[in-house]
Amino acid sequence: MSGPAPLGPLAARIVVGLLIAIGLSVVIGAVALWPSQEKADIPLPFQNATGGAVTTEAGHVRSSGAADCGSPSTGAVLTAPPIAAPAGGGECVQSLVAIDSGPNEGANTLLEFSGGPGQPHLAVGDNIRISRQVDQNGSTTYSFYDFERTWPLVALATVFAVVVVAVARWRGLRAMIGIVVAFAVLVVFLLPALRDGAPAVPVSLVAAAVILYAVIYLAHGVSLRTSAALLGTLASLLLAAVLSWAAIELAHLTGLSEDQNNEVAAYMGNVSITGLLLAGFIIGSLGVLNDVTVTQASTAFELAEHGASRTAVFVGAMRVGRDHIASTVYTLVLAYAGSALPLLLLFSVANRSLGDVLTSESVAIEVARSAVGGIALALSVPLTTGIAAVLATPSGGPAAPADSRHTPT
Repeated sequence: MSGPAPLGPLAARIVVGLLIAIGLSVVIGAVALWPSQEKADIPLPFQNATGGAVTTEAGHVRSSGAADCGSPSTGAVLTAPPIAAPAGGGECVQSLVAIDSGPNEGANTLLEFSGGPGQPHLAVGDNIRISRQVDQNGSTTYSFYDFERTWPLVALATVFAVVVVAVARWRGLRAMIGIVVAFAVLVVFLLPALRDGAPAVPVSLVAAAVILYAVIYLAHGVSLRTSAALLGTLASLLLAAVLSWAAIELAHLTGLSEDQNNEVAAYMGNVSITGLLLAGFIIGSLGVLNDVTVTQASTAFELAEHGASRTAVFVGAMRVGRDHIASTVYTLVLAYAGSALPLLLLFSVANRSLGDVLTSESVAIEVARSAVGGIALALSVPLTTGIAAVLATPSGGPAAPADSRHTPT
């Protein structure tokens, strides 16, 4: 081996300069697109009787059983046993619920359900959330809102964090911090900006770039290795944005086949549904792109540290990348297919042809999402591998650094 080409140090300066320039552009974009922070009107389904936000309280089920429908005690604040309904009104399921928070804590209320599809099935001891409505006359009524899931979710999240940190140690802890940062960016910047009607592509790209800078450097440290992965991910993300826009335009995807999008269109008229769909495509591609590019950069640098030439580094890392593409692409497709299983089940009993099913918008969105993610994923492998092969200085050469894994950017 004749030693590293002089391209290595020059490439490092170019990559660092590009990442700094992109970072500054992202900051400028975030400032220009920063949401107005104006309060939006609460959509009608989420309003209480006075136009404010729905208030929920804690409750638990004291008893549940069949009874005649139409009890006058349904939804009322009860300090005495509920009044039975007149006979002949049909049979319903009635649940006596203790109110555990709010101004009526210690009282009870009665919830009544028809028992049909989509109705909750409450058992004694179930912890639930009940919505509290106060009308213009000051009368308070309660209704079922949802099951209480705080502690089960906290337990799952805690076990998840403990396992990740126990296995990955400090890197796992930094990854957990990165997840918090990612959700903060979505909640503080992306969603309010889309709510204000800002253009979806620049907003999504700025948000995604902020997440990538934070997540990659937090989880994997600041080095030429992670800088190669970051630049490859940013380039692939831009490609994914272009592909997403083209897929939505060419396939005439409106997003209105999804109930949540219809509610957004009905109650938040300034929000672009196709823009929201596009933002979902872009943000959804982040995780898989990050996974692949970090793996490719790490593989290239490891091969370089074992004395491989730049050509050998690229060829060897591409072998790993091909295996990664093969395994990740079908993982990506199956993940989207899994999310669409209820819809596919309905189509399976509707006696519709396979062509009709695949070209219906609900399925076409998942097909397009899978295709966009797969294309961006496949192209991110040679792109990131090439960047990393140029940056990774083969060991043993006159210009090799002491440890390229810790070369600061």
